[in-house]
Amino acid sequence: MTVSHVETNPPDFNDFAGLHRLLLTEFAYMEGRIDPPSSLMSLSQDDLHAKAMAEDLFILRDNGHLTGCLFGAARPDCYYIGKLAVAASQRGQGHARALIDAAASRARRLSLPRLELQSRVELVENHAAFARMGFVQTAATAHPGYDRATSFTFGRAL
Repeated sequence: MTVSHVETNPPDFNDFAGLHRLLLTEFAYMEGRIDPPSSLMSLSQDDLHAKAMAEDLFILRDNGHLTGCLFGAARPDCYYIGKLAVAASQRGQGHARALIDAAASRARRLSLPRLELQSRVELVENHAAFARMGFVQTAATAHPGYDRATSFTFGRAL
């Protein structure tokens, strides 16, 4: 397994077009599977830039090319992570775990006790991957206007 170095809030990063492309490409498999659609579908490059200014951005690059990302944000009781993506050509090499571990390190530095994330109920393969990384389901929530659970919340103690 080859794991690249995760960069946190790299000062030289300005490829928000590439970040947008990576996220749209890697979230495309959800189209038609999840209801409601991912909030990512309404985010622009400018929105991602603003998100990176307000939250932590973790990235992986291979020879300068963006191959993975994750956003993280401190909350009062946890460090929330989202928009995790690894390029299909880079999967199976421990990159998602490396991104999550980098977020866990950031959370520890902020004295936060746990990581938290949400995953849509339909994405059972993601639930299994998160379980392998030490996450447990802690809640089920519904998006506004839905009378059924649409997302599961997962947490991992630090």
